[in-house]
Parts: sequence; structure tokens; C-alpha cells
Amino acid sequence: MTASAFASERPIAVPAPADRIGRWNAEGHQAAFDEPGIFELLGRLHERLFIVQSEGAKLGLAAGGSLTSGTGPMAVVGVLPPIPPARLGDPGFRQAHGLDLNYVVGEMAGGISTTRMVIAAARAGMLSYFGAGGLAPATVEEAVRELSRELPDRAWGVNLIHSPNEPGLEEAIASIVLRYGVQRISASAYMKLTPELVWCAASGLTMAPDGQVVRKTRVMAKVSRPEVARAFLSPAPADLLQLLIEKGRLTPDEAALASRIPVADDLTVEADSGGHTDNRPLTVAFPRIVALRDQLVQRNDFRALVRVGAAGGLGTPQAIAAAFALGADYVLTGSVNQVAREAGISNRAKALLLAADVSDVTMAPCADMFELGVRVQVLKRGTMYAPRARRLFELYSSRSSLDDLTAKERTELEERVLHARLDDIWEETRQFWKSRDPRQLERAASDPKHRMALIFRWYLGQSSQWTKQEDAKRQSDFQLGCGPAMGGFNQWIAGTALADPARLTVTSIGRSLMTGAALMTRLNDARRLGFPVGAITQIVRPGMYGIPQE
Repeated sequence: MTASAFASERPIAVPAPADRIGRWNAEGHQAAFDEPGIFELLGRLHERLFIVQSEGAKLGLAAGGSLTSGTGPMAVVGVLPPIPPARLGDPGFRQAHGLDLNYVVGEMAGGISTTRMVIAAARAGMLSYFGAGGLAPATVEEAVRELSRELPDRAWGVNLIHSPNEPGLEEAIASIVLRYGVQRISASAYMKLTPELVWCAASGLTMAPDGQVVRKTRVMAKVSRPEVARAFLSPAPADLLQLLIEKGRLTPDEAALASRIPVADDLTVEADSGGHTDNRPLTVAFPRIVALRDQLVQRNDFRALVRVGAAGGLGTPQAIAAAFALGADYVLTGSVNQVAREAGISNRAKALLLAADVSDVTMAPCADMFELGVRVQVLKRGTMYAPRARRLFELYSSRSSLDDLTAKERTELEERVLHARLDDIWEETRQFWKSRDPRQLERAASDPKHRMALIFRWYLGQSSQWTKQEDAKRQSDFQLGCGPAMGGFNQWIAGTALADPARLTVTSIGRSLMTGAALMTRLNDARRLGFPVGAITQIVRPGMYGIPQE
């Protein structure tokens, strides 16, 4: 660091006398006017700071002492309040979930958000979700048992992902959630409400003495479109509630209470994120959905306000500070947590992610909604998954069955895309669905296009599994959900202690980002009060001025 940040040739804005709010009573403390002293004070996030002006009109900072209207060694032109990381976001969110930070470690499907990651984050006072999406029910049940045992008094939850191709899987995960009394679910990739989701949201509802509806299971919904947000911000549809009553899954009293509250307790506006995303800018999507929330609260006369958080593109303290400045009650991170030691992918996959820049991402077909043409955002650099998956969808869209493929196309598929014989893939696929959902095989027997889809989805599903292995032969097939935030994170940690993969834990990432966001917020407050901070934003780096590095 050099003195260039406060170079004497640069004019320093000096507030007019009317802007001076009093005098500083030093009470034995010293003000700082040099760069090292100012940097040290800025990092004291738990303390109030005074922006002071010397008799020579030079601006500095002071900690300690007090503001007085009487005499003092120098004028006070602004006050920077304490801004510890725990003050970022809505205090009601922390209270509702029993957290230290308004920071959520989002679920990453296929168990990438492992039980180990959930446990570490929860014990650090963060909310975290197990990545149950795509996993077999037995695997999810085992994880729920472990988390219930290890985190009896901590905030954690399980992902419930919309599975239009496997409704039985969604039902099985919902059953596990309710059977084990999981108190939180993260609902993701929903295009509309399903009976299974409403079952989780409405089951166990009771009325408190003060008339408030008490939830047994809290729903945090991830949305990027107003029409989907509207469904979560409204009471569950009457037809779904009636269906659940008829099936014996809800009592009439539970359904009646569900008709009085929104489906979601918390709503995460997901912007340009990894995995399922609409690539919306946060600055556009967030205000739109908050305005919708406010309209629906007024229209339905809800007693409780659905809290709205932000996700997508949050890989630096500046981005997180901006999300809180937009009014986010909490923030949720995803892509960046894949490089944590606790993440359920291989070191080879983590190395690819750590080499990414902001433009090294692209959109590609996904496994769970392949036939619908739904795409996810994935890593582009170092892997050929995206073009290979797009080729599979092109063929699926233009052919009625595998028999329609030319000999050249079949060879291309086996040798350049799938790297396996189609007959071998079908046998492996058949064995998989035989135990998971035999109805898929029954349909494939009469529908050759569905058989083709199952074979192509073999590649899409296996590409996620290969990221968990250290097999170099399959590295070009890695499917790594990844947004631009990964590149921003990599640039932020470059040359610091966190650039060492051994120091990257889910807690070091979260604490560093939140502490940096608090410091960034302080710098912006100082700038607004006329203090020149332009070049010193470089201090918002891991390992510097109180930002954790391990």
C-alpha cells in the first residue's frame, strides 16, 4: 500500500461550516491522519468512528472520545456507526432462524452441499441446506439422520427440488422431511406449486394464542420470475389444499390455516447464478419482486412479512454489500462454496473452478428437465460438457428415436460425445431405473423417444457424478454449476491467504465475504460524508484489516 490513496495533490472535500456537527472531545484519544492509522481504524467494525477536521482543514478519523457541542481539539464532520457483519440484513431473519449472520449457504444438488458443509456452516452461525436434489431417498434419509443428530439446536435444512420427470422422487423427499421433523426446506427450480411442496408448507400448522399462524416447516423459496414469486407469496391454492385433505395428508384445520398465510416464509431472489437460473440482473429482479411482495401483503392483509433475500453473482464483498444496500434481508451464496474443503466434488473439479474468470460460464441443458429444454449455467473453461449436452438436445429435438440416427451420427455420439456404446449405456440406464422408478422403463418400452431421452440423460446425470471423481479421462465431461460470481471470487482472493485451497472452508468463505461487506459498507458511508476513500477499497481483501482468512 502506498500513500497514493491520500496523495497531497488530490483535493480533499472540506465540508462547509454548516456541515460540522460538533467538536470532538478527545478524552485522551488520538485522531489518525496518515494512511496506516486510518486503515487501522476503518477495520474496527464494532466501534463508532468520527470523521474529524483539523485546524488545517485536513480530514482524519478518530475512535473513542465523544461528540460535544462545546470545545474540542477539532471539528466533527461525520459519524460512522459500528457496522459489525452481524448487523447486515434484517435482524428478524437472524432471530427467526437463530443465526449469528444473515448469510445462507445454499444447497448444491447431488450432495455437493454435503452434511459436512452443512454442519460446519451451522455451527458457525449460518443457515445452510443439504443438497438433496437428484439423490436417492435412502441417501437423503441417511443425511437427515446425521444432521438431526449433529445439529439438534442449529439452523439447517434440506433441498426440495421440483422434479417434473420424477414426481415420485419429490414425494419421497417430502415424506422424509415431514417424518423426521426437518424444520426448513429450500424449494428450488419450481415453475409452479406442487402438492408435495404445499404438503410440506402446510403440514403441522397451528394457531398461537395471539392469533399468529405457527409453522412447523419453514419454506425458503428460490425464484427469479415474478409469476413464480407470486405463487410463493400467496396462500396455497384451494384445489391443492383440498387434494391433500382428500389424500389424508392435511387436516381441514391445517388447510384452513394455510389459506391465511403465504406458502413461503422467506423468498430468495436468484439473479445470475450457477445451475438453474434466468440470468436476471439482481438490480432489476430484486426491486421488482420486493414490490410484488408488498402489494400481496397489503392485498391479503398478512400479519407477517415474507423476508426477501438475494442470491446470484455474490462472490465478492462489494457484491454482497450491494445486495444489502438494495434492501436484502439476507444473502445466499452457492457457486463459490464448491471450492470449499467440505464440498462434495473432487480436487480436480475445484481446481477448474478456481481457474475461472467471470466470462468462463455458459448455458447448457440440464438432466432433471432435459425434455423441457430447461438450461443451467455451468463452467465453460476446461470442460466440454456444454457443447456435448447441447448436441444431445439438438438430436433429441429433431429425432423420434435412436433408430432415426444416421450411422455417422451414431458414431459421433459414441466416440465424440458419450465416449461409450449406446447399447452399454442403455443397459446401465435400464438397471438404474429398474430400482429407482420402473415406470420410466414401462414408458420407454412403448415410447422410443422417451428411451432416447433416458439414454441422453445418462450422460447429463453422470457428468455431475464424474466431478466427484479424480479420473482425468472424464474431466472434459465435468458438469459444474457455476455463475460469474466464481470469477469475481477468484480475483478477490488472488494473492491472499485464501488463494491456498487448504484454507478454503465454507466458514472462511462466508466470514470473509460478510466481514468484507461490512467494511465496504463503512467505506461507502465514509464516502457519502465527504471522506476520500476511492483508492483504499483495495483494503477489502482477505487477511487485511480484520477480514478472516482461515
